[in-house]
Amino acid sequence: MTKISFIGAGSAVFTYEVMTDILMTPGLDEGTMALVDIDAERLELAHKITERVVEISGRNWTVEASVDRTQVMQDSDYVINTIEVAGLANVRHDFDIPMKYGVNQCIGDTIGPGGIFKALRTLPSWIDILDDTERLAPDALVMNYTNPMSLTCLTGIRASTLPIVGLCHSIQHTSQELAGYLGVPHRELKYRAAGINHLAWLVELTHNGEDMYPLLREKANDPAIYEQDPIRFETMLHLGAFPTESSGHSSEYTPYFRKRPDLVEKYTRPEYLGETGFYANNWPTWRKESDEWIQKMLSGEEEIEMKRGPEYASYIIEAIEQDKPAVIYGNVYNTGLITNLPYDGVVEVACLVNGDGIQPTFYGDLPTQLAALDQQHMAVHDLVATAVLEGDREAAFYALMLDPLTAAVCSPAEIRQMFDEMASVQAEYLPDWMQK
Repeated sequence: MTKISFIGAGSAVFTYEVMTDILMTPGLDEGTMALVDIDAERLELAHKITERVVEISGRNWTVEASVDRTQVMQDSDYVINTIEVAGLANVRHDFDIPMKYGVNQCIGDTIGPGGIFKALRTLPSWIDILDDTERLAPDALVMNYTNPMSLTCLTGIRASTLPIVGLCHSIQHTSQELAGYLGVPHRELKYRAAGINHLAWLVELTHNGEDMYPLLREKANDPAIYEQDPIRFETMLHLGAFPTESSGHSSEYTPYFRKRPDLVEKYTRPEYLGETGFYANNWPTWRKESDEWIQKMLSGEEEIEMKRGPEYASYIIEAIEQDKPAVIYGNVYNTGLITNLPYDGVVEVACLVNGDGIQPTFYGDLPTQLAALDQQHMAVHDLVATAVLEGDREAAFYALMLDPLTAAVCSPAEIRQMFDEMASVQAEYLPDWMQK
């Protein structure tokens, strides 16, 4: 029988969605779901909703839960990682301190000062999880959903012998949004994407064999369409391809849109379209509301929907367990898959999945201007992974020095001062080597 361990299951909404996906997958009729979280209260919420959806599904799945992963993850076939380390305690620091230095973040949890410090808090715990997995479930496939995606996957791949794939929904969602902008059915839109997580590129976009980019550039002239995604349309118009993450998040990955107040005012819009401090100002509330929503489903105030969503986890398990081929986009080690990106980093490419597991596919060269933007981030990823694996504080600082938005705003001395201030304020949650 299939056994799936969910580490960080206290994000109960995501647990509910992925477990529902699995229960709605044809052929996955029985098995064990092991839920793990260090927050006992949130774990209990996840446990209750998982048991409820298992009951509704009528399938023969057993649900276990523990605050100690070593008690329940033995012999897992799949380990799904969704941990959040000290997020509530630091989400304001991750935004407020960089903002004081002029580094304006919208989301700030995968790159930039916020993303780098989130990685420095998260990755030591991630390495411990992988150590336990190697010991207790050495044949498991590890599926990572935790951000910063690229940094988590790269550090895990360097620290472990386990097969690891990073899963995001940005490419699926972007393709759906583009189908809407173009006015064509999503199932008919063909695309080919490659790059790094949150800065991959829809390099090919066709409908019935016709290149859709001329029409997309035309659509960018329509304010009703342009205003839905200003930064990504600007990126496409000037760099030649549409990036795969929201306008707000994309704006943090390049030096173009957030380095001056006038540019922020010109290009950003409310919420995920680039609002200053959007994540820091709202995430604690979203977290609370998510828990309340689960409670309402358990009490019957909200309907429990049993439908399969777009997240890749259930499709991967189905493809492997039933040898039923599927294609997903995964974050994997670059073994020459994208030939003009560093071979020792993590890239996002199409992957075939079947009974033999996950098999990344060859892409080739990205257009030079797109590869150059990705290369700079991959240098940041390399430095952060090196910092964590070798306990090297200077490598972590160098990573912040190379962050495109930070470098566009601050001098080296200012970046050093910001780094030291963030390290000091977050000292309780960082490894000892991060202190001077």
